[in-house]
Amino acid sequence: MSPRFAFGLVLLVAAAAPLAAQQWNTPDALALANAGVERRREAQADSTLARYRTRAHGLVFFLAQVGEEGLSEPPRLVKADELQVEVYWRAPNESKQRILGWRDGTFLPTDISYHRDHLGIVTNNFGDLIRIGEGDEVRDVPHPLSAAGLALYDFALTDSVSVEGAGGSIRLRALAVRPKDFSRPLVIGTLFLDAATSQLVRFRFSFTASAYLDRQLEDITITLQNSLWDERYWLPYRQEVEIRRRFSWLEFPARGIIRGRWEIDDYDLNADFPDAVFAGPAIAGLRRPGGADSLFDGPLAEAIAAAGRPLDAQDMAATRAEIERYVGRRSLSGLPASRLGGGGLSDFVRVNRVQGLALGGAAVVGLKKDRLDLRPFIGIGTADGRVTGGARLAFASGATRLFASASRQVRDFSDLPVTAPAVNSLAAQEFGDDYGDWLLLDEASAGVERRLGSRHGVELAGALERSRSLEVEASPANGEYRPNPAFGAEAYRVARLSVTRASGGSVAARSDLHGALRLEAGTGPSDYLRGALEARWTRSIGPTALVGRLYGVAGTGGMPAYRAMAIGGRGTLVGEPFRAFGGRRALLAHAEWRFEVPAPAIPLGSFASTGATATLAPFAALGWAGGGVAGMPWDPDGGARPVAGVALELFMRLLRVEAGVALRTGHFGVTVDVSRDWWGAL
Repeated sequence: MSPRFAFGLVLLVAAAAPLAAQQWNTPDALALANAGVERRREAQADSTLARYRTRAHGLVFFLAQVGEEGLSEPPRLVKADELQVEVYWRAPNESKQRILGWRDGTFLPTDISYHRDHLGIVTNNFGDLIRIGEGDEVRDVPHPLSAAGLALYDFALTDSVSVEGAGGSIRLRALAVRPKDFSRPLVIGTLFLDAATSQLVRFRFSFTASAYLDRQLEDITITLQNSLWDERYWLPYRQEVEIRRRFSWLEFPARGIIRGRWEIDDYDLNADFPDAVFAGPAIAGLRRPGGADSLFDGPLAEAIAAAGRPLDAQDMAATRAEIERYVGRRSLSGLPASRLGGGGLSDFVRVNRVQGLALGGAAVVGLKKDRLDLRPFIGIGTADGRVTGGARLAFASGATRLFASASRQVRDFSDLPVTAPAVNSLAAQEFGDDYGDWLLLDEASAGVERRLGSRHGVELAGALERSRSLEVEASPANGEYRPNPAFGAEAYRVARLSVTRASGGSVAARSDLHGALRLEAGTGPSDYLRGALEARWTRSIGPTALVGRLYGVAGTGGMPAYRAMAIGGRGTLVGEPFRAFGGRRALLAHAEWRFEVPAPAIPLGSFASTGATATLAPFAALGWAGGGVAGMPWDPDGGARPVAGVALELFMRLLRVEAGVALRTGHFGVTVDVSRDWWGAL
């Protein structure tokens, strides 16, 4: 794959990127929308259902997601709440919910408090006006199938589907819906109506940016599913909501997620209960976790694991991908379009041996209405006085994103991180242990990204880049820095193709596989080809889990030194010397078995503790490197390097201690680091 050919592919993919336009407001689509409005009106006026009583079982999760730009890593569970709720309803539109049972588990320190309506269900498909977060998050957004909605929304027929409900299998007609005016607080999504009766069965949707009243709201995604009871009444059956928040003033790779999942069954139609039930607040009962354990089936851990499986075939990521196709270039994020920014804490301040103390800053400058943004960044090293920086311009439409960038950056040569950047800064400054090998890279690039569904994506890019060698310029507080390898090379024209699979993002998925395949071709002083594979997998076995990761690189003889790979020591093969083995070809495999063990809980104020368990993880790793690169400090012909050891994760899996033995030499090593889940934000 030559760079010239790759640039041609970029233009071809970009030209073909927009999906075929939806046929909005056709007579058939408008007829179905009108029928849906009429069926909702008839249901509200149906006097044969005067009241009902039912039970709802719910799980509400608070998760934290951190990582590099794009936040493709799976979220970490912070808190889980399981609820049993008694639900009362009476015509025309009055409901009461009582929390009978409530238990919770805390997996990271938090003092989060939910809006009360996040602890109950939606009893009436939101009625004609949609409210979320007791009106603090979204307030009085017109429903598409309300009388007012017909004038506010566009409608388009899409595919028909069949679904299973409490009453059996039915065929649904899918009706896409979007605002006529995206500047107004309205919804975007898909209505699924019974093909036989035009009754609303399922509704997947999100909101326009102006609908969000909380400036920290990135987006809200909701799925409501009804089922047929007594062969006549469409009543709530399953519900799911995901609320994503980020800093309103800072573009930073971290978000908080509230995810609620509910199942409603065992309806008692036209039940006899006193009107006094409806006195007081709409959601009453327990104000904090409590109630009888007999209300729940099995331990909380089992309920969390079961919720890791989606309630239906469409997860929230798929819903967001679907909505992207409806909105094109329009932005739906509730966050401010322009903010300060950074890819992690180390983008603001870090320490290494070639720059000393390096300071930096970044921003994102965007358009509120469109998915167009410019991300400039700048930095300076206090020891070398070198100024670095650049900018990236991106434009998105539907599932396609075009980008162009130009930059000068000091970066580690390896694509495989070996420690948290903040930990590296501390070790470099205080002990002279800098775990990076640095080069100065000048780069100009352009390309196209394309999402292929909810989890997969492809990126094609071309770049002109030149690397320069850097000398050690700083001095640590203690110890002495090792020399920095010479990575300087002449200019290369490079083409890159990446195919990625993101994490499933489940709370407690029984199994997951994610990673990337990257192909690269370069021409310059020499021509080369390079391939890299990264994969991470998880498989739960009862209360334990098997976790593995694989990383490999293979390049031809003309590949420059800064595209090679080195292994050994921290982050790769604990027990072997740090980056003692490397070359144009290298492979690293790591597998561990994780299980919980008791640990003393240390209180952390009034709202949390360090947790009563720790994670113990015996592991085995294997590394191999070959294909020498002249002038590099590593050995290319060391053969396979097996390591066995054990890891201990403490303080709710925030801190990880690894001890390993190199089986070929018997050498022993120990490392202490922040858990790998948090490296991207540090």
